[in-house]
Amino acid sequence: MKRASEVKSAGHWEHAIDSVVLDADERQRRRSVLTGKNGTIFLLDLPRATTLRDGDGLVLDDGTVVQVAGKPEALIEIGACTSRGLARLAWHLGNRHVEVQIVGDTLRVRRDHVLEAMLRSLGAIIVSIEAPFDPERGAYHPHEPDNGP
Repeated sequence: MKRASEVKSAGHWEHAIDSVVLDADERQRRRSVLTGKNGTIFLLDLPRATTLRDGDGLVLDDGTVVQVAGKPEALIEIGACTSRGLARLAWHLGNRHVEVQIVGDTLRVRRDHVLEAMLRSLGAIIVSIEAPFDPERGAYHPHEPDNGP
């Protein structure tokens, strides 16, 4: 069985022979047998638990790459009329330890009717979407370069 023991960040690899579609929880891995959409079966065998991001490449022992694709999930996109309003909404989500993805001037979280009611009561603009979910990593997680601050 082929083995992947290296991850290349999105944009740092060129050609994939296959792709694996995983939701945000499934992309937090160290060791797992995975099957690509084209049938490539391989062992993900990383030195430590890693959060795989949509667009990352898993380097197989023969040098080929399997792309990681984020599986669309039921999310809400959260906006506000002002940056202060958005910061306030982000604070309330953080206070509840909710996983959040920052996309431009909006926040994304998994759909949850209780959170939606709270956010609406705070003046949030909410749109239901289906999209890959790449939540922010925790402050104590080793950070790899990304496109954000």
